[in-house]
Amino acid sequence: MSDGQRSGAGTQIWLQLTILCLWHDGSQETRLRDDSILPFSAFLTDNFGRRHNYLRISLTEKCNFRCQYCMPEEGVKLTPRGQLLSTSEVLTLARLFVQEGVDKIRLTGGEPLIRPDVLHIITQLRKLEGLKTIAVTTNGMNLARLLPNLKEAGLDLINISLDSLVPAKFEFIVRRKGFHKVMEGIEKAIELGYSPVKINCVVMRGLNEDELLDFAALTEKKPLEVRFIEYMPFDGNKWNFKKMVSYQEMLDRIRQKWPDLEMLQAGQTDTAKTFKVPGFKGQLGFITSMSDHFCGSCNRLRITADGNLKVCLFGNSEVSLRDVLRSGASDEELLQIIGAAVGRKKKQHAGMFSISQMKNRPMILIGG
Repeated sequence: MSDGQRSGAGTQIWLQLTILCLWHDGSQETRLRDDSILPFSAFLTDNFGRRHNYLRISLTEKCNFRCQYCMPEEGVKLTPRGQLLSTSEVLTLARLFVQEGVDKIRLTGGEPLIRPDVLHIITQLRKLEGLKTIAVTTNGMNLARLLPNLKEAGLDLINISLDSLVPAKFEFIVRRKGFHKVMEGIEKAIELGYSPVKINCVVMRGLNEDELLDFAALTEKKPLEVRFIEYMPFDGNKWNFKKMVSYQEMLDRIRQKWPDLEMLQAGQTDTAKTFKVPGFKGQLGFITSMSDHFCGSCNRLRITADGNLKVCLFGNSEVSLRDVLRSGASDEELLQIIGAAVGRKKKQHAGMFSISQMKNRPMILIGG
């Protein structure tokens, strides 16, 4: 099929009432789209009306850290190289999703910046018409060295993982050295004009919850958004409810120090509850996946490094787009499979205690 034919097919999908008949749990479900939500692809709209315009693509399962909440201490069995998505496959899937309405792509891992062709991938993504935002989530280890070229290639947003401001504790959490390189990467991002630079901090009781105020204080003079993330259960991270510090507890602690902390208005699909201390340059965010989920406004889909589509971070349902792609399937056949997977997306995740018992990938094999 030519590009013109694909464009025409996409237009037909957008401009007509679309009926997708999906088999789900043994019964036939009909999803209708009408002019009230056009233009957006029916294939990326689920049964609850959630439109998925944000795609997270894991570029690699490899990482130069071994974070406690992300992977087991003994590591994970990596997928053979030939079963990982190639550069052309990553770009083919990205093009298809953008064609259907995705306007933001985040590159994750593993550690995405250790993939040798990451600059080429970003350069090619930048050429996709309709893609507004290219983001990356990184551990920051190689960021200072690579960021000038990443920015030139078209990188818009940066999230940097940092779970302690104490070098020894940092090394205990990530099981590697590198604290000063990560801090250098944060400073380089600020220097190059990224604002805000987002800092992802997974808060774990007995480990780093005593640093909440120190992290919050970083936002006084720097254009940072420090995002405190509730500890979430994944295979191999030995999750325990007692180690989870809830959003409300974190907020209360910070408000004791800064009682005038004010909540900012959130966008419809924002995952973070954001706050700001008046007069501070930056702001704070809380990712409340466990204590106060935001499933109702979820607009995210994930593609793992081995090419599986996950419609929910906390679900164990996956479908291989890699295998379909390698079978020579057309765009339309791929879209039917994507649409069926999106149509099976549940209203909300099962809750933290059920998730903790559910078989799922370690975080490093999902891609965040």
